[in-house]
Amino acid sequence: MASTSVKSAYHAGIRDGAPFMLVIAPFAMLFGVLATEAGLSVFETLSFSVVVIAGAAQFTALQLMAEEAPTLVVLASALAVNLRMAMYSASLTPHIGGAPLLQRAIAAYFTVDQSYAVSVTKYEAAPDMSPQEKIAYFFGTVTPVCPLWWIFTLIGALVGEAIPASFALDFAVPITFLAIVAPALRTRAHIGAAITAAFLSLLLFSVPFNLGILLAGMGGMMVGARIEAMTEEATS
Repeated sequence: MASTSVKSAYHAGIRDGAPFMLVIAPFAMLFGVLATEAGLSVFETLSFSVVVIAGAAQFTALQLMAEEAPTLVVLASALAVNLRMAMYSASLTPHIGGAPLLQRAIAAYFTVDQSYAVSVTKYEAAPDMSPQEKIAYFFGTVTPVCPLWWIFTLIGALVGEAIPASFALDFAVPITFLAIVAPALRTRAHIGAAITAAFLSLLLFSVPFNLGILLAGMGGMMVGARIEAMTEEATS
């Protein structure tokens, strides 16, 4: 019975993660194209996606490399963008932190925006899920996402400039993150943080090396934290 419920959770994760396939394919292909245009070999491009497996950080690093930014700036910017993974991990720990070490290690590697957003939403909606069902569900969410990221990165790197500009693959980048963020905007703190970050990113657009995005993210987190603190004070 337990085995059946775990399998059902895994299949549910696949179903909930499947819609992201529509944007992951062009998103990954775009990275493959841009990476080879920036001078990376096909092997280096694919290795980038396999090792880092974090679209936002990869695009940030790639653009800074193309602008010949100092190596320290490239590394610091990519790391700053990926710091959200630390927050994702902290949020997931109460749900899957009790899983065996190997499963936790694999889950850490596959913790991406899509797997986190879908899993946390499911865990909050179904608090009665067992730890085994939760980890199975998590792995289900990445099954249709991560393999496509690798495959279409390779396709983009191999095809390169042969893809017509009219395909406009870059549409997938904002759509992907809108699909992730929108369902999570459930409180005033969430909405305040998102609006602040969006406003600041536009205001700081001209800051060199795309550092304005990092500053906008920090500003959004500060505003969100302040709104949350004010809300807790008002209800206590």
